Amino acid sequence: MSGLQRIALFLVIIGAINWGLIGLFQFDLVAAIFGGGEQSGAFARIIYSLVGISGLISLSLLFKPSEELSDRREPRTER
Repeated sequence: MSGLQRIALFLVIIGAINWGLIGLFQFDLVAAIFGGGEQSGAFARIIYSLVGISGLISLSLLFKPSEELSDRREPRTER
């Protein structure tokens, strides 16, 4: 996994946690930290945009074959 994909995945996780907080508690953490509690704050909009772009980048991870599975060998059994 490349560095860009790791950063994108991290931002997607942050976005998912934020959406969970919005759904469960009606609390927007990103807006509270960066936008003064409103979603129209300029910096909060930048964060939302980065999370959205990260979601698009993370789509490539969904269709990428897992290297761990392809390089995996059968464990040797000793008799």
